[in-house]
Parts: sequence; C-alpha cells; structure tokens
Amino acid sequence: MGMFNDLMTKIFRHSAVAEKPFDAAPPGGAPKIGPNITPQSSPSPNAAGAAAGAGQSVDVAAVLNKMAADSKEKLDWKHSIVDLMKLVGMDSSMAARKDLAADLHYTGDTSDSAAMNMWLHKEVMRKLAENGGHLPADLLSR
Repeated sequence: MGMFNDLMTKIFRHSAVAEKPFDAAPPGGAPKIGPNITPQSSPSPNAAGAAAGAGQSVDVAAVLNKMAADSKEKLDWKHSIVDLMKLVGMDSSMAARKDLAADLHYTGDTSDSAAMNMWLHKEVMRKLAENGGHLPADLLSR
C-alpha cells in the first residue's frame, strides 16, 4: 500500500517529532557530546510506521488538528480527502486520488469523484485506526 503508507507515515512521523523534539537542548544549556554520546536525530519515516505497529497509539486527530492550525490554508481534513492529502503535503490531484483508491482496492467507478472521495476518506480513517491511529468515533462511523 504505497500511497496509503506514505500518508500514514507523514502523520505518524509528525506525531513522533512533536512528542520527542530532536533538537531541544536539555534544561541548563546545550547538550554535552562526548565520545560515547550521540545527539538524537529525527525518526526515520519507517520508524513511525514501525512504532505504530509495535502497539503505540498515535492520536491522529490531535496531530492533524495541530497541522491544520499551523497551516496557512483552511483545510477540513475531517471531511475532505483532498484537504487531508494537502495537509500532510501530498499531491491531491485526481490522478493521485485514483492511485490512492487503487492502493486501497476501491472497486467503485473512479470517474465518480464525489463517491470515490467519500469512500477514500472513510477508508483512510479506518486504515489509520487499524494501524495504531486513535480517532474519534464520529470519524470512524461515517
């Protein structure tokens, strides 16, 4: 699931970076780096997915709400797959959404963009929850 994994990784990685900032200095000054001490680095994209797979839960709504608050655009990720994809920095074109639909095994008519978009949003929310994402019940029951 290439496109879905990309989307999930962007969300989960953002969560990991927000929870454990890698460039923050400890209280009392700059970190001391010696021969046996290495500075922390940002998590790799695969680390985010692996963390969720290891049983850690990511508060997807909190991550996306924070990203939306920081965005210059007003994006309604709770209702729009296009806005969700834009919010995480993905191509949201019709071609990209058709690729995501194929990745998630959409069996409907991809020419009916409204129906496909609604299905995509619901399926992405469901798949995020399956992979360690915590979402409000109202986003999963649509």
